[in-house]
Amino acid sequence: MDAIAILIFLSSGLFLGWSLGANDAANVFGTAVGSRMVKFSTAAFICSIFVIIGAVVGGAGAAAGLGELGAVNTIAGAFTAAFAAALTVFWMTKIGLPVSTTQAVVGAIIGWNQFSGSITDTDTLIKILGTWVACPILGAIFAAGLYLVVIAILDRLRLHLLRLDLYTRAGLILAGAFGSYALGANNIGNVMGVFVSSSPFTNFNIGSVSISSVQQLFLMGGIAIAIGVYTYSKRVMMTVGNSLMPLSPVAAFVVVVAHSLVLYIFSSTGLESLLANAGLPTIPLIPVSSSQAVVGGVIGIGLLKGIKSARQIRWRVLLGIASGWVSTPIIAAIISLVMLFILQNVFNQPVYQSVEYQLSQTVLNKLEQVGIPTEPLQDISDRTISGGVNFRDEVRARMTLDKEQEKQLLSLAQIHLIYIDPFQIKNLNTSYLNSDQIRAIGRLSGRTFFHRWQLAEALAQESESWQFQPPITRYKDDNTKLQQQLNYVGDRFHAPLRMVN
Repeated sequence: MDAIAILIFLSSGLFLGWSLGANDAANVFGTAVGSRMVKFSTAAFICSIFVIIGAVVGGAGAAAGLGELGAVNTIAGAFTAAFAAALTVFWMTKIGLPVSTTQAVVGAIIGWNQFSGSITDTDTLIKILGTWVACPILGAIFAAGLYLVVIAILDRLRLHLLRLDLYTRAGLILAGAFGSYALGANNIGNVMGVFVSSSPFTNFNIGSVSISSVQQLFLMGGIAIAIGVYTYSKRVMMTVGNSLMPLSPVAAFVVVVAHSLVLYIFSSTGLESLLANAGLPTIPLIPVSSSQAVVGGVIGIGLLKGIKSARQIRWRVLLGIASGWVSTPIIAAIISLVMLFILQNVFNQPVYQSVEYQLSQTVLNKLEQVGIPTEPLQDISDRTISGGVNFRDEVRARMTLDKEQEKQLLSLAQIHLIYIDPFQIKNLNTSYLNSDQIRAIGRLSGRTFFHRWQLAEALAQESESWQFQPPITRYKDDNTKLQQQLNYVGDRFHAPLRMVN
């Protein structure tokens, strides 16, 4: 694929990054700018620098949660999903409403799933929808609690007004820098995540430093976000920071910190392990809406101050923001469906690659091993069925399985042709896979696998570094990383993509 074609297909992701910067910069600096404690130019500069750092350094995990909804498997489809989300966010930004890029991307992916006949993972969708409810509530709780603590400390210290002003400005800048880093790390997956599996880039080294194709994508997305911050974010900053409710400088600082805490608890594997070890319910690690967290924080402080302050909340503005939250995924899904139809039927672009399933004897034997009965499925054995929805419906017509069994069957039966090309082994990311893992792949050189799980089993036989640990909490992070590495290898040597690229 030449450079011009790459740029055309990635342009929608860059547009989405620009839209995110134009909209979501308000979540980290809107209260500071709206309260006149930080100049817009200063906020834009700090936000731009730290959002790029966050995207490149910490952005890899953000794509995983949304990826479970559906894997957009062609670059034309990824272009369409990203453009539908970007167009939705841009339109909401133009009318001054802070919306969640995650919501727009979720809607666009669901639209792609519907068009391609792919299955939308309902469990993942329910978790994401749950965060859309939990985010503003947690933002309000954190903001109210932090406000009480900060006010108590300030009352005890009795700082001079000028010193208090200096500390507050410094606090707003530091909190904004941290929030910008979190924004880049959490949301770059929304911007470029749909392009990861069909990335047109290859890994390269600068000295001893390896730059992966994903990091190249995220760097481009981070720069696009930064441009959006500079060029079009001021209006939405004023909506969050001033139009919803007048905020004091101290309250503005509290809202930004509360927003960052909400992002943290939905992305921290350390916190998840701590809760699990204590026997407490864990929090799902999926991308969340920073817009909802900030708005919740503003409302929390308003309600904490009592009836008089609550009356200062511009409920009509809040209603407009809430309506944007509801309509964003719906609009993005509709735009995605329409654009996919046009791109496929008018411009003859492959917007999806059909996923095929087959219950071969090998798969049936594996199903028996994991405790799934195969007798009802014998009449469709060795048939190749296209589309996850079609295959699932064929199975449901013959037997009833619980959700976990159904997921397991779909995973085992999915055909994912993998050829370990000896010439491609040298291009593996050596900073992502260790030397023992790469040597194990080398020993499989020239072999072909029809399913991902066959590759996983073969690698596990070759090296302990490819073996999963017992499914207990203290090994969860290791197993999650290993699964991501297996996905990377499976995608890297996926035969159809290899031949296209």
